[in-house]
Amino acid sequence: MPEAIIQTAEDRMNKAVAALTHEFSNVRTGRASGAVFEKLSIEYYGAQTPLLQMAAVSSPEPQLVVISPYDKSIIKAIEKAILSSDLGLNPSNDGTVIRVPFPALNEERRRELVKLCHGYAEQARVAVRNARRDANDAFKKADKAGEISQDDARRSEELIQKKTDMFIATIDDHLKHKEQEIMEV
Repeated sequence: MPEAIIQTAEDRMNKAVAALTHEFSNVRTGRASGAVFEKLSIEYYGAQTPLLQMAAVSSPEPQLVVISPYDKSIIKAIEKAILSSDLGLNPSNDGTVIRVPFPALNEERRRELVKLCHGYAEQARVAVRNARRDANDAFKKADKAGEISQDDARRSEELIQKKTDMFIATIDDHLKHKEQEIMEV
């Protein structure tokens, strides 16, 4: 029984770290990346469709993303969606592709992005700690119900604490790397 509780907690901790890396991939650094368009949707035949399903996105240069729509009639809609998003980018089209230059980040914007990343990391840490708390509560309930011994409960709590420390260290490591990537000029 303690193994199942530990496995559930570890799965939740893994998901927290995976969510963090996904959020970090959406944070814009000095380099151009198609990942920033992941959440962008375009009105296409009456339905909101993700941009990445409607176009090929490539980055031929470090400061440029090229979007090649599969249907050339939606170029204006894609351009309008990028302009109205909160990405702060200024696309231009030549009738067949859309070029999106990524301006170099200034010091103030870099600091804002680092703060945003710290917020994402804190959310992930909280999720990991919540998984630990729920597992410890489950161990205490099982101990009171007589399903496991006090020694097993205590050993399981210590194991969960070690896993928590390991996942928090992983989160801190991801944050440190992302912070370096953002602050890199």
